Amino acid sequence: MSKNKVLLKKTILITGASTGIGAALAKMLAQEFDDLSLVLAARNQTQLELVADQCRQAGAEVLVVPTDLAQLEQVQNLAQLALQHFGRVDILVNNAGYGQMGPIELIPPKAAQEQFAVNFHAPLVLAQTLIPIMRKQGQGRIVNISSLGGRIPFPTAGMYSCSKFALEALSDVLRMELKAFNIKVTVVEPGPVVTDFFRVAGEKIQTSIVNYKQTPYAPAFENIEAIDQQLDLLGWSAAKTARIIIKAMTARNPRPRYVAATGGNILVFMMTKIFPTWARDDFWKRFYGIDKVEREWKKQLSINSKQ
Repeated sequence: MSKNKVLLKKTILITGASTGIGAALAKMLAQEFDDLSLVLAARNQTQLELVADQCRQAGAEVLVVPTDLAQLEQVQNLAQLALQHFGRVDILVNNAGYGQMGPIELIPPKAAQEQFAVNFHAPLVLAQTLIPIMRKQGQGRIVNISSLGGRIPFPTAGMYSCSKFALEALSDVLRMELKAFNIKVTVVEPGPVVTDFFRVAGEKIQTSIVNYKQTPYAPAFENIEAIDQQLDLLGWSAAKTARIIIKAMTARNPRPRYVAATGGNILVFMMTKIFPTWARDDFWKRFYGIDKVEREWKKQLSINSKQ
């Protein structure tokens, strides 16, 4: 029995393809669609090769391009190598991203730059490089993987939210600017996904924020360490999230946004349209432990005033 031909002879570039959502997406595409070409990018070449081998066994032609998306030259090289090898790119999936956790006050400038380099600047540069090629081809698609954090700002995840808000704005602008050229732009917004996201976020805290447990935000950092377990109960699998991305990739007239989270549409509607700002703020402060920071700070002020 023949596989699905919707993406027949299409070349798809996927960033962040070594693990998690990107790896699940690559393998699912290779298994379900005929005569497919994949460009897989991430930093870990060993992991990329493992994913690529599985995709080749399923029938896809695969180019592996180890890429540090925080490095502009490597991002540009990724696009050029894809074009040199396959002669075209039909679909760009900007999936790579990570979360820089911690209060905004404590995020070092270099860490903020790296957050935007991977989550925003790399998708921007790849789009700018590939748009002229897609225009010559007469068609193309750009699928940007954002987050519910790109619609709703979360305390202690503020830098991540900032980068995803920027990616969402970029997507909206490109959707309008590129419609004339039959280049379709859409956003997928995952909620919690059972991946290494919070483990990586925890490592980033350890390396970028010095003596964070000695700051006034210490109670919130304790909450960050526990939140991964809380969100795992709600988290989707990488494969389930990849299914939504494929839906966005193959829809004749894709929606501007696809939410990939249980109850996600309701959550976004309630948080952006129904709840007043004070109620929304109070909810997220409690969820992310900022309410504990407030209580501890008031307690300390009270102690100091009595001395």
